[in-house]
Amino acid sequence: MPLPSDLADCLVLNTVASSRSLLKRWDAKLKPYGVTVQQFFLLAAIRFLPEQPVMTLAESIALDRTSLTRNLDLLEKKGLVQRIPGLARSRRVCELTSAGGLLLNQLLAAWPEARMSSLEGISEEEAEIYLRVVRRLATQ
Repeated sequence: MPLPSDLADCLVLNTVASSRSLLKRWDAKLKPYGVTVQQFFLLAAIRFLPEQPVMTLAESIALDRTSLTRNLDLLEKKGLVQRIPGLARSRRVCELTSAGGLLLNQLLAAWPEARMSSLEGISEEEAEIYLRVVRRLATQ
């Protein structure tokens, strides 16, 4: 017996399903580099938002505190990031190590092709509409 249409057409259910599918595909694309999609975006946030407290980084890429801590710990163990005291001693910031910077350069070079392959079968207009809708939902 299928779900009733009011459940099957629920934005939440379909967003969760879409998110899982996208994360699974992107994690598979990034596996050769030894990072997950969340770790890739965290590395990028560290580079492009320098000297920001770790919680600000997490908010910029929609990571909860637990996921942030887990991913930072893993990236630190891999020698890709290091935590350092911030300007306010009670706040910590992160910076990329040399290895982290090199890996991020590789990831950013591979990003355009990987991004295009993930949009296969989706028109530019559909992608733009999707982004507008999910961004609006994310701010509510």
